[in-house]
Amino acid sequence: MSAAAPIRVGLIGYGVAGRVFHAPFLAADPAFELAAVVTSQADRLGADHPGAVAVPDVDALLAHPGLDLVVVASPTPLHVQHAAAAIDAGIATVVDKPFAPDAASGRALVERAQVAGVPFTVFQNRRWDGDFLTLQRVVADGSLGEVRRFESRFEWWKPSVDDSWKSTTGAGEGGGILFDLGAHLIDQALLLFGLATVSHAEVRNRRGGGADDDALVVLQHDAGVTSQLWMSAVAPIVGPRFRVLGSRAGFVSWGLDPQEAQLAGGMRPGDPRLGRATAPARVGTDAHPDELPLASGDYAGFYRQLAAALRGGGPLPVDPAGPIAVLDLIGSARAYAATR
Repeated sequence: MSAAAPIRVGLIGYGVAGRVFHAPFLAADPAFELAAVVTSQADRLGADHPGAVAVPDVDALLAHPGLDLVVVASPTPLHVQHAAAAIDAGIATVVDKPFAPDAASGRALVERAQVAGVPFTVFQNRRWDGDFLTLQRVVADGSLGEVRRFESRFEWWKPSVDDSWKSTTGAGEGGGILFDLGAHLIDQALLLFGLATVSHAEVRNRRGGGADDDALVVLQHDAGVTSQLWMSAVAPIVGPRFRVLGSRAGFVSWGLDPQEAQLAGGMRPGDPRLGRATAPARVGTDAHPDELPLASGDYAGFYRQLAAALRGGGPLPVDPAGPIAVLDLIGSARAYAATR
């Protein structure tokens, strides 16, 4: 692939994932050209990205001339089908997380890409959250001492269920909060502390929709760390985003990385405010607390690394082995919870 010519991209889906998390970064990065998008919202696409062509379906997208990359941002139940079509067309492929409804399907998709010689990666964008980037640095530099316990939460208060696919799709098709948010929380825990097994799990449907909406997963890492991961749509009071306890010090941060809300509100890559957290983390002990400013979040980093990889300059931003390990643990958590 030429280092001079832009990487021509076909995007499957222009819902929240495609419109908020993918299209803005593809349009802002000169390494890419957003060429075609599968969407029924041609007017909206034209207003947002006038250079992109709206096409009616995946077949039409794959027939679009000169595509170098396909980004799958369709609803989760369609991820495997759409990714397989892109792979079979011989086009490098990015799939939003969770990229498959189970580990076996995920492995089969990765093997399909390997046999075809097609670059394949998974959009685990929360690896580029500012609070997580900060925590990675703090854990790596040893300032907490020996980390013993890791707590991580995605929680909010939405007690009424809606009719969106996320609220109505069951776990068999990759639906529910454990797949949606657990794919991030488990991935972050594995990046920080390595291999783990499920020691406890609770997966509940509190609101009566078709999807689970309240879950807790406890992981025991081979390195000795215990991770407690909460994800809930029914938390009237939320807990800290991260709480990490080490032998010398702790780390606590509150609130979600701001990039999603900023992008949904119309802020675009290149704005210096994008990803900038307002509240610092707290590190140290209760007797000797210090404030630590959080790094700015950087979802654009995924696509910068992807461009370098596709042009021959480095590894893919996410090795699919990591998301497969996440799917294995989600399966173990669901199996554990089903017996309780």
